[in-house]
Amino acid sequence: MSRNKIIFLIQCNDNKGIIAKVTGFFYKEGFNILSCQQFTDSIQDLYFMRISLDAQDLGYSREELNKRFSTIASQLKLEWNIYYSQDISNVAVLASQTSHCLFDLLEKQSEGKLKCNIPLVISNHNSVRYVADQFNIPFSHLNVTAENWPDQQKEINRLLNFHKVDLVVLARFMRILSADFIDLYPNNIINIHHAFLPAFQGANPYKRAYERGVKMIGATAHYATTELDEGPIIEQDIERVSHASSPKSLTQIGSDIERKVLTKAVKFHLNHRIIVTGNRTIVFPDSND
Repeated sequence: MSRNKIIFLIQCNDNKGIIAKVTGFFYKEGFNILSCQQFTDSIQDLYFMRISLDAQDLGYSREELNKRFSTIASQLKLEWNIYYSQDISNVAVLASQTSHCLFDLLEKQSEGKLKCNIPLVISNHNSVRYVADQFNIPFSHLNVTAENWPDQQKEINRLLNFHKVDLVVLARFMRILSADFIDLYPNNIINIHHAFLPAFQGANPYKRAYERGVKMIGATAHYATTELDEGPIIEQDIERVSHASSPKSLTQIGSDIERKVLTKAVKFHLNHRIIVTGNRTIVFPDSND
């Protein structure tokens, strides 16, 4: 059985002695460090760290840990966040008519491969209700039009608040969220799209890719920002194809890549492996902590 962990995500300007001072602090506080991952961005002169601690070594309250670490963080001018693995995130999935990404997320969550609760699925189409029903997850259908979309976004936000949602996943949700909505969930909305943007926007991108004779296809998962499809990239993947690939086979290959990339990005987020810096992400790989 995996142990409970305390995870610190830290970023600051690069300076000598940071790792020694931070790890020294945890040693003095009596923590067993399960893993320590770091990255130095020599171009921007920035330093990033992910430290995982054994939560059973916490001999006082979470508030006291925050207070004690704040002292050294202030001295070193650290930006930091703290997470507890025993706190399970609530994830809402928004989908439209295609079901491959939605199904993969619900399947992985049901198998315990995504450590989260999924209290609801929201869609502007009833055609994917059967997927939520298959996993016994509440489904909310919103009849969306261009005219009522602003009000329906308010209803989505009401549902998210009611279910205390921490993360929103756009599993091929084909509506553009407003800037006001996105601003309510900074770095907590993950989107997926094919890797043809901006060349093949809109409907039937794989048909147009076939007509252009593309030689590789892929997918990109990123945090949603007010700049459409321009948010910090979390995960990407590609697969080579050939002239023998039909529009149907390209669509199938693309769907397989999309679901894998989206699920992997969500897992990175849930496991607190991502630091956002500007419009980039630092994604620490899986470790044995």
